[in-house]
Amino acid sequence: MLYQFYETQRALLSPFAEFASATAKLYSHPLSPFAQAPGSERMAAGFDLLHRLTKEYEKPAFGITAVKVDGIDVAVQEQVVENRPFCRLLRFKRYTDNAQMLERMRAQPIVLVVAPLSGHHSTLLRDTVRTLLQDHKVYITDWVDARMVSMEAGSFHLADYIAYVQDFIRLLGPEVNVISVCQPTVPVLAAISLMASRGETTPRTMTMMGGPIDARKSPTAVNNLAMNRNIEWFEHNVIYRVPQNFPGAGRRVYPGFMQHTGFVAMNPDRHANSHWDYFLDLVRGDDDSAEAHRQFYDEYNAVLDMDANYYLETIRTVFQDFSLVYGTWVVKGEPVRPQDITTTALLTVEGELDDISGAGQTEAAHGLCSGIPAERREHYIVKGAGHYGIFSGRRWREMAYPEVRKFILEHQAPMKTPAVQAEPIEAAPVLTAEAPVAVAEPAVVAETAAAIETVPAADADAAAPEAVEAPVETPTQAPVEEAPAAAAPTAPRRGKSRR
Repeated sequence: MLYQFYETQRALLSPFAEFASATAKLYSHPLSPFAQAPGSERMAAGFDLLHRLTKEYEKPAFGITAVKVDGIDVAVQEQVVENRPFCRLLRFKRYTDNAQMLERMRAQPIVLVVAPLSGHHSTLLRDTVRTLLQDHKVYITDWVDARMVSMEAGSFHLADYIAYVQDFIRLLGPEVNVISVCQPTVPVLAAISLMASRGETTPRTMTMMGGPIDARKSPTAVNNLAMNRNIEWFEHNVIYRVPQNFPGAGRRVYPGFMQHTGFVAMNPDRHANSHWDYFLDLVRGDDDSAEAHRQFYDEYNAVLDMDANYYLETIRTVFQDFSLVYGTWVVKGEPVRPQDITTTALLTVEGELDDISGAGQTEAAHGLCSGIPAERREHYIVKGAGHYGIFSGRRWREMAYPEVRKFILEHQAPMKTPAVQAEPIEAAPVLTAEAPVAVAEPAVVAETAAAIETVPAADADAAAPEAVEAPVETPTQAPVEEAPAAAAPTAPRRGKSRR
């Protein structure tokens, strides 16, 4: 009922939003006589602000049409690689006529960015994608608003999210690097763990940024709400059916407008001051500051609905049962065992001032991924960065991104595994970090080998996958769990920490 009331209110406000926009132009257009009246600047600014407070915010476009690679302008084309009911896999394909630049870009790593499905659209990572395109071939998961998905497509569960990620990794191939931002760190780690347990090839690296791997550590306001309410409370208070004016009419969802309201309620003073500053910028004629405000809130106010099954299962699994850290998570009959990951390198990134994922929550992945050698694990803290600062803005570009780029490049060569003994030995060999078992590695970044494709000379990203699945590798030695008890480390080893 609340969803229907919200839609009715939005429909009633829509004409007023358009009226406010027209009036703001009437008092600001240089050819309008009203623009010459005393106080016209304040009238225009006030109606402009009223328009922005009452308008409907649609999903914005990525709008990435070109990037600079080593100082050379390169054209970018957005393509849909895979189209699933609840997600599209997008590729940002680069083109250039510069033959030397083309060869350099063909050899660059492939990155799969797994965007959050937590209320905002994947365009929230626009700056992440634009920066990565300087040195990588980039793909991103573009999650679909659940209210736009017909009931005929069925429901969407956390296990389906994991399956999507696994399918995309297989599609992009074994040379992939995976980057997960915020919410997807947990299902991405599960996806790669399951692949490793099956003996499948896993990505080269996985980079996890600001995610609730272990939400027990430094709980934030977001964590506390999920922990202090039982699952029945969420089902009865925040789950509603999509109204009839959308393709997904009747689907049970967690509405995006409720998620947005919750985020605004966390810092109401900050948002109120931001809107007041926007009004003053318009009065003073500070167009640059006003445009920066518009760009931020065009993104921040554009939200999507999540399928109720996925949302409730995420609350229960991540924030109430802590199934990943307790080792009790079972996905379609298969246990999630991060310790089975041995060859994928792991980088965790946290913001010093993150108020969404508290300190240590993402770093906890190192303790779970005990099968990854210490020299292939790193943790980095972005000084002075909040949650959004670790993947967007100046601190992302100047502090976090150089570390991510360096980490990916350092681990592009496949991990060497020891030769199998020709003759049996009396005692089982002790498995060490220097001689890991050859089990497939998990990753949060997807990448395709440039050598497997033939593309036109003008195609800068020559390594695009064309429905190529990564082959399943068979371990060359006994699985980790068959090693003697003495071989298991008593405590997870930690990689170096760059601070």
